[in-house]
Amino acid sequence: MVKKQEPIDQSGVAEAFSSGRFELTYDYMADGITWYVVGENIFSGKKAVLANCEQTAAYVRSIATVFKPNHIIAGKNRVAINGTAEFIRNNKQVAFVAACDVYEFNEKGLLQSITSCCIPEKK
Repeated sequence: MVKKQEPIDQSGVAEAFSSGRFELTYDYMADGITWYVVGENIFSGKKAVLANCEQTAAYVRSIATVFKPNHIIAGKNRVAINGTAEFIRNNKQVAFVAACDVYEFNEKGLLQSITSCCIPEKK
C-alpha cells in the first residue's frame, strides 16, 4: 500500500524543491510548468521538469550535499528562497554555490514557474 503524502503549503513546496527533495513537489506542479535555470537551460512542461529533477536528484544522491537556506520570503502565490549548497566527495569540497530560487504558483495553487540562479563560489 502506497502512503499518500500529507499536503504541504507553497513555502513547503518551494523549500523541498530548493533542498533537492523534488519528489515531494511533483504533485504540486502544473502541467505547463517552466523551470528557467539562468544561464544554463529552460525546461518547459511537467515532463521536461520532472526529467531534470530526476537527473539532478541522481547527482545529489551520488555526493554528500549540504543545503542551507538563508531566507524564505513568501507572498501571494510567490516564494523566494536564497541560500547555499555545498557538494562534497571523498571528504573534499567539489563545489559551493550561492543560489536563489523564485517560485510562482497559479490560481489553483500549483507550481507554474521556477527561476533558479546558481552562482559558483570559492569557499
